Amino acid sequence: MKYLHVYALFLMCVFLTSRGHSQTNVLKDNIQTKDTISSYGPDRMVRNVKQDRNGNILIASFKDVFRYDGKLFTNLTSTIKSPSFWDVMEDRKGNLWFATRDSGVYCYNGKSFQHFTTAEGLASNHTCLIYEDKTGNIWFGTGGGASRYDGKSFRNFTTKDGLPNNNITTIMEDKTGKFWFGSTGEACFYDGKKFTVLRNKDGKAFNNVRSIIENRKGHIWFGATIIEDKKGSTLFVSAGLWRYDGSTFTKVTQTGASAIIEDKNGNIWTTGAVNPNGVGDWVLSRYDEKSLYDIKPTVTKIMSINKMLCGIVEANDGSIWFGSMNGVYHYNGKTIEDFKK
Repeated sequence: MKYLHVYALFLMCVFLTSRGHSQTNVLKDNIQTKDTISSYGPDRMVRNVKQDRNGNILIASFKDVFRYDGKLFTNLTSTIKSPSFWDVMEDRKGNLWFATRDSGVYCYNGKSFQHFTTAEGLASNHTCLIYEDKTGNIWFGTGGGASRYDGKSFRNFTTKDGLPNNNITTIMEDKTGKFWFGSTGEACFYDGKKFTVLRNKDGKAFNNVRSIIENRKGHIWFGATIIEDKKGSTLFVSAGLWRYDGSTFTKVTQTGASAIIEDKNGNIWTTGAVNPNGVGDWVLSRYDEKSLYDIKPTVTKIMSINKMLCGIVEANDGSIWFGSMNGVYHYNGKTIEDFKK
């Protein structure tokens, strides 16, 4: 257990405004864009890394959003006046979506942008993540709750509807149709009727869940902290990577997991802080598929650095891309490459 005095570093996603459950028709405005190209990647924090249908790597950095085609980086947001970008995603129609720190979200069709804010019904202009569900709805995790966009209007889910916390950091739909929500507070799932807070066998809630996935065996994996004790304003917390099989929560490791993916071979990859307060070394780890359900799974630490590591994606060639405080990294199975000048 560690003191939480410096936990603010791990909670950099500070959310601001909040709106209630609503449904609002969307009015759209178009902003033209001009791409810029470079041989170098971003040198600012990269929160999330994704891949588009053509195999290009999409990089959401605090400065701009970039597309990497294997040779060059194309700046897709050079004309957008936003202080930082938190997430990027290509939807099934081929549109690119960008989440910003305080300017709402943008949709890019390859030629122009459409801008969505609270004026159009978004729960908050502070958007942290983007997710597309099985039916094609686009979800946004915001500082004011979860927003669902059906292509015409937004529907917002907040604490008024049963969410335990409005500061949504991750959303995932499982194979049964339940939606799982992580936040800077408590995590929960939604069965279409009610929200259920996740609690361990001692009845303690899982907090600060930044990433949730369902692996091929149908088990839910997530990183979380648990408040073990509180003395005055000081919280004593434990952290780790957890697995849920539908009835039991199992702590896989004490190393934190702020981002999680399952690769093509069934291995689990995470980025996370060694200490629950987020200060000190952060590691990129791979948990071997053959030992995932052992008492002590085989884990390989690919990279350790005294800076925050963020989102992960596996490229079509099996290589791993991940974000950091100072740019984006690429791991080809042998070496790690950055793209700075």
